[in-house]
Amino acid sequence: SARPRWKSLTIGVSGGYLSEGDTITVVFGDTSGGSPGMRMQTFVEDGFEFKVLADVCAVGHFTPIPNTPAISIVPGEPVVWRAVLSSLRRPGETFQFGLKAEDKWGNPTERAHGALIFETTLPVNNLPARYDYTRGNRAVTFEGLSVDEPGELRITVRNEASGAVIARSHPMMIRAGRYGGYWADLHGQSGESIGIGTSRAYFDFARDRAFLDATSHQANDFQVNNAFWAFLNDLTAHHHQDGRFVTFPGYEWSGNTAVGGDRNVFFRTEGRAIRRSSHALLPERHDLDSDAPNANLLFEALADEDCVIFAHVGGRYADIEYAHDPKLETAMEIHSAWGTFEWLLTDGFPLGHRSGVVCNSDGHKGRPGASYPGASMFGAYGGLTCFLTEELTRDGIFDCLRKRHHYGTTGTRMFLDVRAGFATSGQLFDRDPKAFDDATSQTVTQAMMGDIVQSDDATLTLRVEVATQSPIERVEIRNGFDTVHTARGYDTGDLGDRIRVVWSGAEYRGRGRETNWKGKAQFRGATIKRIAKINAFNHERLLEQQGSDTVVFDAITTGNFGGFDAWLDTDGSGELTVTTSLGTLALPLADIGLEDSVMEAGGLERKLRAFRLPEENTIFSLTTELEIALHPAGDNPIWVCVTTEDGFQAWSSPIYVYNKDR
Repeated sequence: SARPRWKSLTIGVSGGYLSEGDTITVVFGDTSGGSPGMRMQTFVEDGFEFKVLADVCAVGHFTPIPNTPAISIVPGEPVVWRAVLSSLRRPGETFQFGLKAEDKWGNPTERAHGALIFETTLPVNNLPARYDYTRGNRAVTFEGLSVDEPGELRITVRNEASGAVIARSHPMMIRAGRYGGYWADLHGQSGESIGIGTSRAYFDFARDRAFLDATSHQANDFQVNNAFWAFLNDLTAHHHQDGRFVTFPGYEWSGNTAVGGDRNVFFRTEGRAIRRSSHALLPERHDLDSDAPNANLLFEALADEDCVIFAHVGGRYADIEYAHDPKLETAMEIHSAWGTFEWLLTDGFPLGHRSGVVCNSDGHKGRPGASYPGASMFGAYGGLTCFLTEELTRDGIFDCLRKRHHYGTTGTRMFLDVRAGFATSGQLFDRDPKAFDDATSQTVTQAMMGDIVQSDDATLTLRVEVATQSPIERVEIRNGFDTVHTARGYDTGDLGDRIRVVWSGAEYRGRGRETNWKGKAQFRGATIKRIAKINAFNHERLLEQQGSDTVVFDAITTGNFGGFDAWLDTDGSGELTVTTSLGTLALPLADIGLEDSVMEAGGLERKLRAFRLPEENTIFSLTTELEIALHPAGDNPIWVCVTTEDGFQAWSSPIYVYNKDR
């Protein structure tokens, strides 16, 4: 069947015929033979339609039948509470605090209730100390909050009756400065194209259930007719509210990789023309001459538009060597629900590109900002981007994007500050001098993430500050492709009998990149006390302890990583053997330490790793400084990758430092 209804059942009638009034009965999940039934999709949908078509003339042409049945797919019972803050505000600046309960598959559910107590690390204006969360709410937002004094705000939510902690918020820094930090998911789509739900519900979810500060709708261009494009523009205008919720009109330019690959286009204002890659699924043909059938023609067509463009990796990954315009294409999307793709950014380093880092969901399940992968083809939780900007407006975010003052995560919210200090001074450019002949500069001794700086110094001092919801596993400081230092909040003397086993990577860059990791990990000579799963979002995939010394798994990765922690009862002897469909990693337990033990597994950065962690890691904040030697020729892209114990990651946009040669 045709996009987007790939799964279908075809029934042929033979030995007779159908007349008006005759019926065919189809039972999904028939339990009469002992089956437990059929589980429906993992995500909520108000109108799941059983689309029925009939080839009434037996000519191979199927016509939709009117009034076909539809059902509602509703959330399940609550299993986890989420307390959501932003990451950076100035004293007195307003913010919101979001609270919701999610079911097993990540859907906000209206079945949660209880009297809740809020405990805060700083006094919060307008936040009640107690709140009755009633059934029927899928989320609650506390608006108009503020904190007067600088510091680190965290909110703990307790059940009043039991006193148990049910949720802990992300950290939010309150500090005076030029910028606030605002969270966005700018890339996803709804049921009018290839997702589910309506585009109106998409924007409502982003604001009211994912608690985002900004979003955009990105339908595949070859499914966007002119009426839908006008409707989307009306929706962004309707939902946009400076200082509270910023929306951008935009679309996904969906050309094949051979002609440049997927791009996201965002306009500052409504009413701009859509330049499609094709009219593949559009019956209208009168405006074919407005198409831009390759990425270079897209950049040419948008040269005079007030817009920004991202390159991304989905079904048709972007080829940034084939086409890239630094005046328009400001960022690379290196994580989404499709996986993790650092290579999309690093491919640009030898090409002289100076791009920022963004992460978004690219989700199809109607949950922008909280996009779980479910049980089908998506392999990762959707990403988020934090914009460091003076104000939450379209102008503020556009300025931020053009200066690359932002960082991306695999879906968590963390505070991340990356700054470079120069011993003498440097020239900070307002725009990329390689792309803009009229770029101007000012003398500085410090730069932030995303900045482009010319410096005569042989070294710089990098300062990184991180605050997270989950303990920090590592902070990698990189110059281009190379990791020059790994910072942790602990050292060898703090390690315990906790072993982390991690699988990662992909088959290749394009569609069908999923790698299957099937096997077992055996801790011979030791007893497993307990395990904890990492990035195991698909509850139908196997990852469990069997017996006293073995963990079995059947997992997938799509450039991202998964795995488990095992807490052991051991005298220090014994051996770990991890046997997988892609190879075996075997080593004595005594040889597993702070640094990774690695089995390379081919493909696209496929690896199996094992390393040791403290019994309990209590490092939720980390500040480190490092002197970094600069290469005298070409760019030094100085960037940071943070990994937390729960499997989330964050990447800063690089600071691009160069000597004389631009």
